[in-house]
Amino acid sequence: MHRLLALASFAFVIGVSTRASTPAPIRPASTAQDSAGPMLVMNAASVTRPLRAVLDSFSAHTGLKYALEPGASLEIARRVTELGQHPDVIVLADPEVFPTLLMPRFTAWYALFGRNRMVLAYTDRSAGAREITAENWRSVILRPGVEIGRADPNTDPSGYRTLLTFQLAERFYKEPGLARRLLEAASERNVRPREAEQVALLQTHQLDYIWTYENLAENDGLRFVKLPDAIDLGNPADSANYALVSTRVVGKHPGDTITVRGAPILFAISAGTHAPHAMAAQRFIRFLLSPAGQAILHGQHFDALPTPIFVGKAPSGF
Repeated sequence: MHRLLALASFAFVIGVSTRASTPAPIRPASTAQDSAGPMLVMNAASVTRPLRAVLDSFSAHTGLKYALEPGASLEIARRVTELGQHPDVIVLADPEVFPTLLMPRFTAWYALFGRNRMVLAYTDRSAGAREITAENWRSVILRPGVEIGRADPNTDPSGYRTLLTFQLAERFYKEPGLARRLLEAASERNVRPREAEQVALLQTHQLDYIWTYENLAENDGLRFVKLPDAIDLGNPADSANYALVSTRVVGKHPGDTITVRGAPILFAISAGTHAPHAMAAQRFIRFLLSPAGQAILHGQHFDALPTPIFVGKAPSGF
């Protein structure tokens, strides 16, 4: 299931897209062919702030209303597959959730539009804040009494990417047992379902460090350790190295598990197959993928891909 993502990552490295987007200009448009009510957007919580900025601009130009429902990516997929909810737009922090859980029944395609990396975030009041560096971070956070948070790997891609980062760190530093020690340091009592909860605990000094995405750390004004490219899942050129590690998370049904293999962190967007506001959803996605939408994302510390990459059969107009 990871072959498509590997191909997409390769396309990004060499600057080639499977299809370039040519979005139409934004203009006020009738929603007569759509259902009443606002366009529903379900999104990975880690992209809420930049996505809201794009939606606000889109709404201001078109007059179309929206409702934003953030959550963890796997949680969002289960809202659709198990609870029967029908979002118009789906934005996830891991593209593989689309082919693994949502395609072809709930969506027929997705577009890669942004990338990210894992970082170790902290504040000025964190234990060891004055001395931690990109070279000594392991020894600082493994000290007794240091409180480290992480997201739940069964609901949030950041959670399982944290576990993959631990494994990559052990390989990179050639320190047997490092992944286990890092996991033990980020104990179960400090695991939360969503990224936003981790940030709140850090800012209120209940945690010293959290494993999170770079864009979240920047948006919230946090300090962070920039990890080597070989570890942080942020460099498409390191795709082969990332793929050497894996972990397992809860699958589609109770008792099922899914193997997640290391890959560059990419974000993806799609329109739901049963979207009540299909026309509005497609219009918004075209705007988000346009140069204007990309500029707004960049202004919110989100690294938008210069050219989106489509996987599957997107409607005409993309």
